[in-house]
Amino acid sequence: MVCFILSGGLGGRPGARRTVRMSAEPVGIGVIGCGRIGQVHAKTLAASMDAQLVVMADPVVDFAEPVAKSFGADFVPDYKDLVNDPRVRGVVIGSPTPYHAEQIIASAEAGKDIFCEKPISNDLEVIDKCLKVVEDKGVRLLTGFQRRFDPNFRKVKQEILNGAIGDVRMFHITSRDPSPPPAEYLKKSGGIFLDMISHDFDMARFVSQSEIDEVFVTGKAFGPEAAEAEDFDSVVTMLRMKNGSFGTIENSRSCAFGYDQRIEVFGSKGTLTGNNRGPSEVVLSNSEGITSGLPFSFFMDRYTEGYRDIMTEFVNMIVNQKEPSVDGYDGRAPILAAMACKLSAAENRPVLLKEVDV
Repeated sequence: MVCFILSGGLGGRPGARRTVRMSAEPVGIGVIGCGRIGQVHAKTLAASMDAQLVVMADPVVDFAEPVAKSFGADFVPDYKDLVNDPRVRGVVIGSPTPYHAEQIIASAEAGKDIFCEKPISNDLEVIDKCLKVVEDKGVRLLTGFQRRFDPNFRKVKQEILNGAIGDVRMFHITSRDPSPPPAEYLKKSGGIFLDMISHDFDMARFVSQSEIDEVFVTGKAFGPEAAEAEDFDSVVTMLRMKNGSFGTIENSRSCAFGYDQRIEVFGSKGTLTGNNRGPSEVVLSNSEGITSGLPFSFFMDRYTEGYRDIMTEFVNMIVNQKEPSVDGYDGRAPILAAMACKLSAAENRPVLLKEVDV
């Protein structure tokens, strides 16, 4: 059965006419990129009752073709063959960042719903072009901010929505990586604000339920890698939100005890805390003291459930013709915040986001 609906979009954003196909068959999905993140999503899709991993695409044939075959999927070197495959209704983009925009546009023009790892692009004008094509073609775009799907952070948000702490007044986000990447990576990464802190800008919007209005940054390069790349490895960002709440984000490229991911939200009626997580939650208390295990080593282990559940949402989005909970506009907002932070760091002053918007 085929019918047509008009979608009003999120937050009053303009919608478009969309074809709705009602089918009991598993949804055909194609994955672009056979690297680490592509394999994570392929694993979820291969285990789904509602999806069929049809095809994977990657130009590095010798490496990628065996990966695709291991998941029972067809393989093509050219992503354009994937997006134009009639079996594919949804496209998962897990390729390197410079290719995201062109692959979003090609997928949208082929009428496919899209999941794209962050960022859509590090250029606001390119993002806007992508979002316009997505809107014009009447497809949906789910952006890969998997931290929203972490069980702890999701519970924090649900309690906020339930009114458990009243009105949100302040928040503090801690995000520390276990060890710095090499300088060569940092030089190509776009800098700490785009590469690392964009996730935290999204979390600030997530828990405050508001857009970022103004930022002020203090940062320093303590290690040789960041210094060589002329970047920061340690940053504190102060944010003022449009609804009057405010908060801080603390970031570090290195942390001696492992991957540190925490959040605290203070409201008019109480406080919510999302603690760090590790392989074991057991705490030993005895005469020698109180000890617990180390946290997860890095993001792939820490956010296993988040990666699984965001891909499950993508499949459900297609099956049930639902709007994404993290759309393209949510993908744009952290990039805008990152641009404002770059200016704040360069000029050592508070910066309104409207100063850098295009």
